[in-house]
Amino acid sequence: MEISDLEESFYAYLVAEKGDSPSSIASYRSDFHLFLREHPDIVSSNQITPDLVEEYLSSLVEREFAPSSVRRKLSFFRSLLLFLFEKGEIASALPSSFHGPKARKRLPNVLSKKEIEALLHAPDPSTPSGKRDRAMLETMYATGLRASELTGLLKKDVDLEAGTLTVSGKGGKERKVPLSDIAVAAIEDYLPHRKKAPGKDSPYLFLSKDGTKMSRNYFYVLVRSYASKAGIAHQVTPHSLRHSFATHLLEGGASIRYVQAMLGHSSVATTEIYLEVESERLRGAYDRYMKRK
Repeated sequence: MEISDLEESFYAYLVAEKGDSPSSIASYRSDFHLFLREHPDIVSSNQITPDLVEEYLSSLVEREFAPSSVRRKLSFFRSLLLFLFEKGEIASALPSSFHGPKARKRLPNVLSKKEIEALLHAPDPSTPSGKRDRAMLETMYATGLRASELTGLLKKDVDLEAGTLTVSGKGGKERKVPLSDIAVAAIEDYLPHRKKAPGKDSPYLFLSKDGTKMSRNYFYVLVRSYASKAGIAHQVTPHSLRHSFATHLLEGGASIRYVQAMLGHSSVATTEIYLEVESERLRGAYDRYMKRK
């Protein structure tokens, strides 16, 4: 089968049998034409062998093509080779030895300690809402809670004398985490004003202006607002505080198992992403300070 005939037949098959969209077909055409440009001797479909495709995809990895791009091409060629195999054009489909590159992990957004200090001091402590917001930010950075865990805290979950929180995490799993002295002081500063606020009998620790439980979405808005006030240029979310907490603990020498327990991760593999953040930050510092002319 000539290449032009193969293309039209294969793309028609993708639309009719697999329901692929026009945008997907356009991407596949682009991927296939790149392959053909690098193999100008191919004029017939039976020349597109599994070994040739595997060699080509491996070369893309070596040339540092984006993993997402290589995986898309792999998906395309798997479908193409299966199509050719079913049509009797080739003797076998793609071998299972090539699985494509793993997706690059997106490293968490971590604030510097200077940025953290600016963020934590952004609320106005002379106002009731400022005292509440300072207490929330200090608690989150001191414990690495998720936003939903923070806004879901009950008054009974907090033991200020012992300096601990009891957290109900994912799957209903409870964990006890220590509070820093600064976080304890911030909560103690907030509580007298809470007793005078609407909803003072609510079981929740942090309340909105109308006395209801603080919503996670509103807390996101507060964090972004305070980050802007603190002069932090990049995007900051409540999770940035959780990421920063974990990374700063590891930078300070804490055991990864301790950080895992604090974060409420069921597997240490989830926590290991912060080791990559720490390594990248150390690499950056090394490159800055060890440059030689």
